[in-house]
Amino acid sequence: MRHARRRIVRRVARLAAVGGLLLGGTMVTRAVASEPPGPSAAPRALAQTASGAGAGLVARLGGDRTAGHWVDADGRPVVAVTDGAAADEVRRAGATAKTVRHSMSELTSAASTLRSTPRVPGTAWALDYRSNEVVVRGDRTVSGADWSRLTGVAEGIGQFVRMERVEGTFSTRLNGAEPILSTAGRCSAGFNVTDGTNDFILTAGHCGPTGSVWFGDGEGDRQVGETVAGSFPGDDFSLVEYAGGTAGGDADVVAVGAGKGVRITGTGEPAVGQPVFRSGSTSGLRAGRVTALDATVNYPEGTVTGLIETDVCAEPGDSGGPMFSEGLALGVTSGGSGDCAEGGTTFFQPLPEAMESLGVRLIVSGREGAAAGTPAPSASGAAGAGAAAPGTGADGTPLLARLTDRRNVGPGLLVVAGSLVALVATRWIRTEQDRKAYRRQYSATWG
Repeated sequence: MRHARRRIVRRVARLAAVGGLLLGGTMVTRAVASEPPGPSAAPRALAQTASGAGAGLVARLGGDRTAGHWVDADGRPVVAVTDGAAADEVRRAGATAKTVRHSMSELTSAASTLRSTPRVPGTAWALDYRSNEVVVRGDRTVSGADWSRLTGVAEGIGQFVRMERVEGTFSTRLNGAEPILSTAGRCSAGFNVTDGTNDFILTAGHCGPTGSVWFGDGEGDRQVGETVAGSFPGDDFSLVEYAGGTAGGDADVVAVGAGKGVRITGTGEPAVGQPVFRSGSTSGLRAGRVTALDATVNYPEGTVTGLIETDVCAEPGDSGGPMFSEGLALGVTSGGSGDCAEGGTTFFQPLPEAMESLGVRLIVSGREGAAAGTPAPSASGAAGAGAAAPGTGADGTPLLARLTDRRNVGPGLLVVAGSLVALVATRWIRTEQDRKAYRRQYSATWG
């Protein structure tokens, strides 16, 4: 009887070890073979924290002793400083100091001088903190005479103004995460916002003037809403009030393509060097980094200032689409140059400024984090989504998403290792017991 119980225990232990091997192997293979994490799980390099630390140092030291801040590839704050004492203070605060020649006061003065010159459509400029320069770009529509005149202005400012010619043209990206259409053309739904009474879509201002009526499909059968406020040029944002007054369920989700969405948990201030994502109805989900802040673009329709400059690509039809990072809403697509085949520069209207001007707040998730597997929204929801995905855990996270999370690679390997140890141990115990039984039988026979 005792031997039978031992055999049962050994079999159960072996079965548990084999089950652990299968589970651990599944966790590892699923996580490795799955798609890269969606934007909701992406680059959690704590860029917001690093940016806040850099901004605090810049504010404390002042514009004459600093020249901007950014986030490096490892997510650490870097502050440009103009003297050794400032560099020491930055290092004591735990950030990286980079000594530069020109202060923020000089850079902003140069940008002010450029803004005061006669407007040249097809040009743009921004402060490049990392190179300690003001970069002026001109597209192919800028004539030789205009470019020569602007170059003369730059030379008069100083050698820290860099002139660059770019391919393509700087244009608004009229035509987003989910398409909305009007007689003015096709544009993008950005983020859902509310004034406490009614819900709205916050999108690009150049999409259409106040009074524009928007539809959610190509047939024009379903009205989404009407533009009730906006600003363009100067700024580039507008507000589309939902025809029904509300955005519907899961209004805190933005579509990223392939039937997926990202849940938005709040707003944030972008930092130079920060990884970001943009979603649009023409080119889908695209990734890149913030390259400059407070950019000015001279579109054919007018000049827009205070924009976020990025190296994320965009194409006509992506206007108004959402830009986000780590589940935080940052801005809506304004325009740029190039396309997603050859690359280019894309500019975004910062979200906090637009919401403050319009008197609205973002509709966000009540949960921390985001659900990468949430079904994508319909056009009527703009940035909102349908019901939650089936098969969720107690916290609402899809079980399959948990299994395919790349963070499961480490735990999966631990499960495999533990199961192997258990399997070897049960085999060793059985061998040792057989050896002892053989010795007892041999000793009895010999005696």
